[in-house]
Amino acid sequence: VLLGSGLTVLSQPLMYVKVLVQVGYEPLPPTLGRNIFGRQVYQLPGLFAYAKHIVKVDGRAGLFKGLTPRLCSSAIGTVVHGKVLQVPGARHRGPGASKKEPVSSLEQVLKETSREMVARSAATLITHPFHVITLRCMVQFIGRETKYSGTLSAFSTIYREEGILGFFAGLIPRLLGDILSLWLCNMLAYLINTYALENGVGDPHPPQAAGDPLQVSTMTEMKSYSQAVTGFFASMLTYPFVLVSNLMAVNNCGLAGGLLPYAPSYSSWLDCWNQLRREGNMSRGNSLFFRKVPAGKRYVWE
Repeated sequence: VLLGSGLTVLSQPLMYVKVLVQVGYEPLPPTLGRNIFGRQVYQLPGLFAYAKHIVKVDGRAGLFKGLTPRLCSSAIGTVVHGKVLQVPGARHRGPGASKKEPVSSLEQVLKETSREMVARSAATLITHPFHVITLRCMVQFIGRETKYSGTLSAFSTIYREEGILGFFAGLIPRLLGDILSLWLCNMLAYLINTYALENGVGDPHPPQAAGDPLQVSTMTEMKSYSQAVTGFFASMLTYPFVLVSNLMAVNNCGLAGGLLPYAPSYSSWLDCWNQLRREGNMSRGNSLFFRKVPAGKRYVWE
């Protein structure tokens, strides 16, 4: 929990900027720059220029709006995730087994991924109200509102205006994205570990060296790298679900960032998905460093 909270604090400015970009808020005009091929293109301000603008308006503390509910979400999610995995029968490991223990069969991968899916889904379901409040606290920067200033008052506001369902705005695409990302990551890692690392290049070691500690250590390290690579690849593929979920969480909630001209009133998350796809904005906010102005953009310049 402490480690997760520390990472949450460090990543808060990054998430803050990302959420504002996802909504379509661009306080700084594009500038003329050059891409990697040397051709002149109009570029949107990157992460540091955007963060500098926020500091100029709200001070350094302004980069940490929405931190309290996000910390609550992180801590509660960690506890719930761990508790679900500790349910009797959820894991069949020895007393000294490690959670990083590599799996060697497709059946094991399917079982482990299924258990992880249940644990993640439970944590997401429980913490989603805090996630909604976090996003709305951040989006208030656009219209300079104070509607969601405190966590407890935000719960009261959402319940009074939207009822119980308001706490779960954007939940479905978020769950779908998490589940798809998890399965893609684990199945791709299994395929790479099984057919590329173990069988794909043959066995360069003689039989007597099969149990060599150095060989085992190297193979384990390579497998951990493959897990990281496939995780990044899976998150890239499922990013549109994250974008749609965040937009639906703030859509038509009474804040300027959830209304026109930033966003229309979406009837459902599928409606939001289709409109973003037609506009070519399915990857908006995915990159915060080299951001070329897209042809089908919908941005509001100040």
